[in-house]
Amino acid sequence: MDNFSCANDKPLFTPGPLTTSRTVKQAMLRDLGSRDGEFLRVVREIRAKLLDIANLRDEYECVLMQGSGTFCIEATMGTMMPPDGKILILANGAYGKRMVGIADTLKIPFSVFEYPEHCKTNTRDVEFELTRDASLTHIAMVHSETTSGLVNEIATVGALARQFHKKFLVDAMSSFGGIETDWRAVNADYIVSSANKCIEGVPGFGFVLAKRESLLQTKGWARSLALDLCAQWKGLESDGQFRFTPPTHALLAFHQALLELEQEGGVKARAARYRANYETLIAGTRALGLREYLEARDQGHIIVSFLYPEHPNFDFKNFYARLNEKGFVIYPGKVGNANCFRIGCIGRLFPSDMQNLLNAMQTTLQETQVTLA
Repeated sequence: MDNFSCANDKPLFTPGPLTTSRTVKQAMLRDLGSRDGEFLRVVREIRAKLLDIANLRDEYECVLMQGSGTFCIEATMGTMMPPDGKILILANGAYGKRMVGIADTLKIPFSVFEYPEHCKTNTRDVEFELTRDASLTHIAMVHSETTSGLVNEIATVGALARQFHKKFLVDAMSSFGGIETDWRAVNADYIVSSANKCIEGVPGFGFVLAKRESLLQTKGWARSLALDLCAQWKGLESDGQFRFTPPTHALLAFHQALLELEQEGGVKARAARYRANYETLIAGTRALGLREYLEARDQGHIIVSFLYPEHPNFDFKNFYARLNEKGFVIYPGKVGNANCFRIGCIGRLFPSDMQNLLNAMQTTLQETQVTLA
């Protein structure tokens, strides 16, 4: 299968939107009505396939929601919290902090454990807080923190949620479909991800895998009309339709992307390709003299943050622009305590693409007289 839709496409070494296959793009080259039987079939199959990927068909429901992944996080938080609820948020990056911002905006009571961006969340802190504060009803955290590339331990927090009878929300935005995960063992009540991440679809919607029992309890709690997760689910269940205009073309692309995930060999095979991309990248960048922001033990294979080289000639804007001119798109850094840039290993990319990027990086460093190795 071709990597790109045409010869002029630049590979995107970013955390999303991502490089997609030619056939995923081609799937959007048609118009379907939102009430057409064929479109409703596509929506049903998407919902079923996502539950199958997570091996959660029995106890969970899949809710599709228009908008970005953040829309889905806000919809979930704004729906799942009862009027007298309080949420414990674990934050070690921009996306954990974003959940804090959502809770604050929606006037949801919360506590937060904030960690440095290079440190994993600590289960002992969670246990301490759950023991100390009996008013807590929910826990929320990020699985793969796209800020840095760090992967948090979610199963241990899920075990505590079960022990203390709390609801558990996992932001799986950049991990679902790309990191092998025993979601049954995680015991999350809500798992949230986006179409334009490891499934390799295009932007336009996200999805929530929710425990049916937990979702049913939320009727009447939503703090928004459009972002009412429970109402969205009931609409999909009643007639298969979205309550408001669905992103038809993005859904058609995503359906094709799911078929291609199956053809590749499922999450296991895709995670192996992403890891091969990561290993190629790390070997090459270390040979160039670049250093990763995270310790290797904390680093996932989804995206990597690299420290700016300590060389007077290095200028990221110039480095980025020169790589872009050569046909490669990387990503600025997002961590707050260090100057970094990021390179993603996901999307329709292969180790050969990573090597091409490395060659372009080497040439660019030579052009700008940045000597590291």
